[in-house]
Order: sequence, then C-alpha cells, then structure tokens
Amino acid sequence: MLTIPAPTLRSRATSLLRTLQNQSSICPCHACTHPTASLSAVRQLGFAAPMEKEYAFEMAASNIRYGNGVTREVGMDFKNLGVKKVAVFTDNNILNLAPMKNAIAALESEGIQYEIYSKVRVEPKDPAVKDAIAWAKRVAPEAYLAVGGGSVMDTCKIASLYEAYPDAEFLEFVNAPIGNGRPVDKKLKPLIAVPTTAGTGSETTGTAIFDLVSHKAKTGIAHRALKPLLGIVDPLNTRSMPSQVKSSSGLDVLCHSLESWTAIPYSERVPRPTNPILRPAYQGANPISDIFSFEALKLTVKYLPRSVHNPDDAEAQEKMLLAATLAGVGFGNAGVHLCHGLSYPISGMNKGYKHAGYEVDHPIIPHGVSVAVTAPQVFRFTGSTNPDRHLAAAEVFGVDISNAKAESAGEILGDAVAEFLVKLGDQPRGISHLGFTREDIPALVEGTLPQARVLMLAPNFQKDDDQKREDLARILERSLTY
Repeated sequence: MLTIPAPTLRSRATSLLRTLQNQSSICPCHACTHPTASLSAVRQLGFAAPMEKEYAFEMAASNIRYGNGVTREVGMDFKNLGVKKVAVFTDNNILNLAPMKNAIAALESEGIQYEIYSKVRVEPKDPAVKDAIAWAKRVAPEAYLAVGGGSVMDTCKIASLYEAYPDAEFLEFVNAPIGNGRPVDKKLKPLIAVPTTAGTGSETTGTAIFDLVSHKAKTGIAHRALKPLLGIVDPLNTRSMPSQVKSSSGLDVLCHSLESWTAIPYSERVPRPTNPILRPAYQGANPISDIFSFEALKLTVKYLPRSVHNPDDAEAQEKMLLAATLAGVGFGNAGVHLCHGLSYPISGMNKGYKHAGYEVDHPIIPHGVSVAVTAPQVFRFTGSTNPDRHLAAAEVFGVDISNAKAESAGEILGDAVAEFLVKLGDQPRGISHLGFTREDIPALVEGTLPQARVLMLAPNFQKDDDQKREDLARILERSLTY
C-alpha cells in the first residue's frame, strides 16, 4: 500500500516521482500497470488511472521578437520591466564578439547595471552548471540575460531556477527518474534570451539540458516556468558562426522538427494528469505544434545546406534562425523522442571524439551531431506507426511519394535523411565514426533507458523494458555506419 504524504501539491508531486523511481514498472512520464499498484493511490498522487489517456494539450512559448538589429532593444526591455541589475550569461567564445558587445551597449545606454558570467561550458557538465548556480546566488540579480547558444541559455535557466530555490538539492528539479522532478511552484525572475546559433530553440522553451557526469549521460530540467520571458531573435547574431557550428546546430533543428512531427499524438499519452500542473511540457504531437514543426522542417531542408556551404548567404542564415525558433515552439510542446534519447549517452560516453570547428579544450560531440547520427535508423524503426506522417516528411526532402507503399514509409524517410546528411558533408556516418563499437552498445542502451521524458513519446516503443532494450540495441547496431 502506497503511503500518501500531506496533500499539498508539491509533496504529492514529489512523492509520486520518488515512488515511481522505486517501481521499475512505473515511470513518471509513461506509467505501466504494476500488479501491486493501487489505482486509487495513483489518482491521489495527481494522475488518473495508469492507462487513462490524455484528453488535452496546452501551448506555452516565450514571447519572440525577430529582426535584424533587435539586440539593441534589450536595454529598453529591462528598463520597461523596472529592472536595475542584470546577470549576463555568455561563454568565452561569444564574450568579445558583436552579439555580446551590442547587448552590453544596450544595457549601458539605459543605465542598467550588470555583472557578466562568461564561464559557461559548451555542452555543459554538472560541475560547470553548479558553478554558475553559485555565482548567481552571490550576485542575486533582478533579472537575467543570456547571450549565446543553447548551452548558455540552458545554463542561465538553471542558475535562475536554483537562485530562486537556494536550499534545493541539485537533483531536486532534474527530470525523473534521474532526479526528483519537483514541479516549479513559483515565478522566476525575468530572463531574456539572445540566441547566437540557429539550433536549440532554447529561447522559446522551458527545457535546460546538461551532462550529468555520474551517469555518463545528458539529462535536464523541463518546466514551463523556465521559459524565457522574451527571445531576441536577431539574425545578425548568427553571422559569426563557423560552418561546422552552423551544420551541427542545424541538425538539431532538423531532428527537433522531425521528432516532434512523428511523436505519438498527445491523446495517446498516459497517464492523464488530474491536475494541470502535472501535465508535462512534452505532450505529444498536436495540431498547433504540427504547424510549427512541419514549417521548420521545410525551412531546414531548404536552407541548411545553403547556410553551411555559403557563409555569405544572408537569406539562408536568417531562415535557419527562424527555423530554429519555429522548431523550438513545436518540440517545446510536442516533445522529441528516440534521436534525442539516444543522443544523451552518445554525448555523455564520448571516448575522445572532438568535432572539427569547435574551439574547446576538451573532447566534444556536438548535440546536433549526436542526435542526427542515429536519425536514419530511428525513422526506419518508427515508420510503421504513422506512415502518412513519415511519407509527408520524406516528400519535404524531395522524394516522390506518389507510388509509395505505407509499409515502406520508414525506409523511405530513413533513406532520405541519410542522403541529406551525406550531401551536407563533414558528418560522422554512424556511431562507429564517433569511436563506438558493438561492445559499447549495451552501455549506450542502459544510458538511454532513463530518458523517460522523451522515450514516452517514441512511436512503436511503448513496451516492457526487455523489449525496449532489444529495440534500442537494434537501432544502435544498425547505426554503427550508414
């Protein structure tokens, strides 16, 4: 019999997540019936019966301001909010470049005081994130400004969260089952995000990702309260991106759009929450996210090759930044699935690979590279669940689907993605090119299984753990090379 704590929203939600961690048959994002689980107890913890499906979805995204040169307005934004002191997050690569200089000039022109944290690590690990949290607690700003790529924006989000909860343990808000998955129950300080890469879409979402060293995998925090108040989407800020960064960032957009487009429908997700605060940010494909995700896919397929191969193609740079933002709105509410779930241990278990074009002093598999490397095989695996969607996506890549058979949808889309990656160039053609062998596959599988937040949305994957292991191993085996 489950023990129910005092019926406060916070304690009920936290207790649910902790209870589920101790029962391998039930996970906080996709509950499977356990023979000893009490349905009434599950309901008391804030969810409907484990197999009662969702009936609603909701959309949440940051306010977005798009246009060449809009970075210069950020000082006025903080002044309009009545903010006098801002914590500015960036990294050492961006610190002395035009996006940061323009943002600081905008603050100074309005008399906004600021302190700069420039130690953000590209693809941050938890020690670097904890350092940023400690700095934010010391500075105690009235608001936050993030100028950089996804790593900068995500680190800033997490620092803001834990500055608001100074006594919280680090894993308190981290996604279950790795962390406690505690809901955020207070309003955070204003955060304005200024992306300098066309990739993560983090300026639109309540998601923040980092590498948890002890687990050798990426994890993160996902809650609507983390989304920035405003995303300043200024195409001028992506002009300084090296070609390889454009490529890997754009591949993240590609997978955001494809995965959210092919995720399970929101109405198929279980369990259905009885309190809306427990509804996850990643909810499954829905009619509104579909619009954003599919348009982002079309823009990416058209403009990413141009952006990578011609650094002077201003139109392509602008369209890719727009695609990243559109995909952020799409996946930020629909979610992603297997490409991202597999990418976390691929990045976290890096055996020494360092991707060209990244000026860092450590091995790195960029996030976009790690998600794209299994994409051809992932969509071959998911194709049978919704052939129409997979064929519609394949058509965006230029495939003639007029005589395509439904049972071939996965193969058709998988082949189209593989061809796109090859033509884009300079991409590892399988995980073996990242240094992994067949002997690494069991560890990669075990590193993927805890990613319940995204795996719950994977088509053709709602099975017992043994079958999931077999499916993941097969995908990885076939992703050794393509």
